[in-house]
Amino acid sequence: MTEHKVGTREQWLAGRTALLAEEKELTRRSDELARKRQALPWVPVEKDYGFETEDGTKALADLFEGRSQLLVYHFMFGPTVEGWPDAGCPGCSYTADSLDGAVAHLPPRGVIFVAVSRAPLENLQAYRRRMGWSFPWVSAAGSDFNLDFAVFTARSRSRTASSTTPTRATTAAPMSSARPGNCSTALQRAAATTPRGGRADTTNTND
Repeated sequence: MTEHKVGTREQWLAGRTALLAEEKELTRRSDELARKRQALPWVPVEKDYGFETEDGTKALADLFEGRSQLLVYHFMFGPTVEGWPDAGCPGCSYTADSLDGAVAHLPPRGVIFVAVSRAPLENLQAYRRRMGWSFPWVSAAGSDFNLDFAVFTARSRSRTASSTTPTRATTAAPMSSARPGNCSTALQRAAATTPRGGRADTTNTND
């Protein structure tokens, strides 16, 4: 058992009160950062992407299903991820447990959710059945969608692309390491308009 300092109630309360002030400042800074992120310009999506789905190959615009917004979760699943080929990233899986019940509330508000991975569709479907999830999950194998929307710098994007498996059907999702949990520690959001005028909000899960 880890040893820990023991003090009085008064000492704890004084320290906790001081931390509250720091927490409030952190919240204010986080809110300001969110406002700056939301103010970033939208960028037209001019590249054609194909996704393997339960209903066959679909384009990015097809994933909107008539809604105005598409929320994309980049789920790390590939040869460099712990558990391959039977399981996806542990951190992404932990997050997915919470997402599964929440996504049902999005369509009535004009939003569609979809998880995207670079692993083959059959791997995604098998893992989804095993975990008891029901959210839409499509494969971007054969396209650069995950790399293009992962908000990499030019240098890190090049390093990631060169380290993945040459066969696109089994290429790993972009990630800087295979350490469990890191895929859900840094959520970034990029916005873009689709060829049909919809908005694509992509949530990146790279560390």
